[in-house]
Amino acid sequence: MAVRALLARKSLASVLQSAGLGLAAAHSRGLQTFTLPDLAYDYGALEPAISGEIMQLHHQKHHQTYITNYNKALEQLEDAIAKGDSAAVVKLQSAIKFNGGGHVNHSIFWKNLTPIREGGGEPPKGSLGWAIDTHFGSFEALIQKINAEGAALQGSGWVWLGLDKEFKKLVVETTANQDPLVTKGANLVPLLGIDVWEHAYYLQYKNVRPDYLKNIWKVINWKYASEVYEKESS
Repeated sequence: MAVRALLARKSLASVLQSAGLGLAAAHSRGLQTFTLPDLAYDYGALEPAISGEIMQLHHQKHHQTYITNYNKALEQLEDAIAKGDSAAVVKLQSAIKFNGGGHVNHSIFWKNLTPIREGGGEPPKGSLGWAIDTHFGSFEALIQKINAEGAALQGSGWVWLGLDKEFKKLVVETTANQDPLVTKGANLVPLLGIDVWEHAYYLQYKNVRPDYLKNIWKVINWKYASEVYEKESS
């Protein structure tokens, strides 16, 4: 009964926060749901670095599936909390983390990309450029580090350039599956995330992940990464 009473007092937001994904809120008129974000460019706009077919499947199929399953898990969680079913609440955490993480990570990934004609691949300037030189020696050294760690990641996952707000430094991290960067540290803010799941490149690059990592830099949106850095480091 004590557990049931505690769960009844907990809001949905606090439960999600404890899972590292406090992204949805319960409203009196029902549960908030998530929808697929629009891209700021056409599917074929990143060619030849990333094919239009990959982008369409990645966005419409893979990302949408994460959102669909995330919404379903949140609905089940709300029902479990209402019933005081602590076992179901615990059981749902993995689905929330995986599918919610998939939604969070892909939403960042789309913003990290932009067509060459709109500045894709142009190296970062200003404070982010200086920070990269300070922490990694050079822009080229950073790219080599990210490519090496991304290629070496076993299975599926992500490679990240993040800002550690506590120590005020840039870091390169990898996460498995759909774990968001925050799972590596509560003070880590993602500036750039590269999806190294096979669905992000296999149709074009087959099993040669290093070629994908080499070419994706041609369409990286460093302007967006710089904007996030400026905001979070101030």
